[in-house]
Amino acid sequence: MTFISIFCLLIAGAIAGFINVMAGGGSLLTLPALIFFGLPPTVANATNRVGILVQTLFSVAAFKKEGLSKFKYSFFLAISSTTGAAIGASIAMKVKDATFQLILSGVMLIVLGLILWNPAGRISHGKERVEFKHKMICFTAFFFVGIYGGFIQAGVGLIIIVTLTSIHNISLLKTNCIKVTVILIYTPVAVVLFAMNGKINWMYAAVLSTGYAAGGWIASRLSIKKGDKWIKKFLIVAVLIMSFKLSGLFDKIITLF
Repeated sequence: MTFISIFCLLIAGAIAGFINVMAGGGSLLTLPALIFFGLPPTVANATNRVGILVQTLFSVAAFKKEGLSKFKYSFFLAISSTTGAAIGASIAMKVKDATFQLILSGVMLIVLGLILWNPAGRISHGKERVEFKHKMICFTAFFFVGIYGGFIQAGVGLIIIVTLTSIHNISLLKTNCIKVTVILIYTPVAVVLFAMNGKINWMYAAVLSTGYAAGGWIASRLSIKKGDKWIKKFLIVAVLIMSFKLSGLFDKIITLF
């Protein structure tokens, strides 16, 4: 690795870690960065999970330090999402690089659709829905969230936000706490499966993880101190930035320089 690649991956990891905690979609930055610096798409997909694991570990620790945790319900949802993640990771390992690159392009379009749908604008302030039927609906939904997360991860944070707020109508602060905890629980399963099949570049993973950890820790502390109102503003900004990038305008502007 060169000094430039190390520096760029550290920055990309820090930004992605921050975005992942506050909203979701940080992997849309790190996956292209890993591929740009020479990793095959499937290896980049696997290597990125190590950074995700480290980031969520620091994020959960930050939430817990501030006295905010939703471990009981997070573990409940993690039962189904972990099963799904194992299935998703197994599928990802069987996909060829060229095919995965096409899938990644399609996923970016799907995430763009989610961004344009604007989950931030659909969060209401009504009563929380925490009855048994809502919990079981969410449990089932998180099985499919796990499959997606195990397969590609990019944008799973936004999917989790939409899932939790649509089903339970809970605040973004609680949603973020549950989100990072569930991802922390199911990600090791994907990492182990990828590692056993030689799909992880550990040098790149170490550099990326350092950036992820810093961004995740900072975002977790800010989300607690600033509360829901600030998170909602950041979520709107984040989805606008990703929408701008995925539209192709970002790359066109870069070519001008």
